[in-house]
Amino acid sequence: MLAVLVALLYLYMSAGLRMLSTLHQSHRDSAAVSALEREHHFLLRQHNQLSNQSTLEREARQLGMMRAGEQPYVVGNLPGD
Repeated sequence: MLAVLVALLYLYMSAGLRMLSTLHQSHRDSAAVSALEREHHFLLRQHNQLSNQSTLEREARQLGMMRAGEQPYVVGNLPGD
């Protein structure tokens, strides 16, 4: 009878520990999903901003690019040159 009681106690304890382990894993997974969702929203906003035509043009002009057919001007002999 004692052996049956010990076996039942072991089974209940084992199941309880597995449930706690699963609960902890669930919390870790939820935190990871939340972090990935935040990163996804950030990347979507960044993609939308960088896809904007005015942003593309501003970035290209900062790199020294110009539109086809535009005439480049070089201004020299300014004070401080």
